[in-house]
Amino acid sequence: MPSDPTSYPGYRFPAEVIHHATWLYHVFSLSLRDVELILAERGVVVSHESIRRWCLRFGTEFAAKLRRRRPRPGDTWHMDEVYLRINGRLFYLWRAVDQHGAVLDILVQERRNATAAKRFFKRLLAGLKYKPRRIVTDGLRSYGVAQREVLPDVRHRTSRYLNNRAENSHRPTRRRERQMQRFKSPEQAQRFLSAHGVIYGHFRPRRHLMTADRYRRARDKAFRIWRRETCVQTAA
Repeated sequence: MPSDPTSYPGYRFPAEVIHHATWLYHVFSLSLRDVELILAERGVVVSHESIRRWCLRFGTEFAAKLRRRRPRPGDTWHMDEVYLRINGRLFYLWRAVDQHGAVLDILVQERRNATAAKRFFKRLLAGLKYKPRRIVTDGLRSYGVAQREVLPDVRHRTSRYLNNRAENSHRPTRRRERQMQRFKSPEQAQRFLSAHGVIYGHFRPRRHLMTADRYRRARDKAFRIWRRETCVQTAA
């Protein structure tokens, strides 16, 4: 028999509580203790460690469901990389977004060379199952090497000004990095940011390009999809 959609097997708290805690943690720049305090104000007594385990367990799962439901990304991909300092070592976060600002994928790597760029390109193609019409990057030469070997038929534009879309997408990452007092390991950064990018982006449409009425409709649709994919029942 199917499990009760109002609860998750093996968890004593209702699904509404777990999905709400995960939503708070990924959509807003809150610490685990901040989420614990918000839930306590609503009469839900749960430790921040339980919230951390919920986000680890369900954040990736919810993000994968949202990723499958989103429409096909645009045909122009903007790519950029930014450094992350983890335990005193320098790593690079590679990120790709489409022309609408939707995060396509991220990858944390130790290098910023052609091999790392090719690995990121291949990961993108494997996950999205199609090629873009154009890619836009900054002046890093590694992108050109990867494009010629992995995407030879795709137009490549290089410009620091055309790539603002990808550069701006790093801002939520920087906010979370400060809130979390830096990432503890490359694996933690990869796991958290992969889920965070999808969940955060799901509730952040390009509001400055929408009328108020259109934005409210997009927001309501985002909440409906979120509730459906997290198996949360709502009153009629």
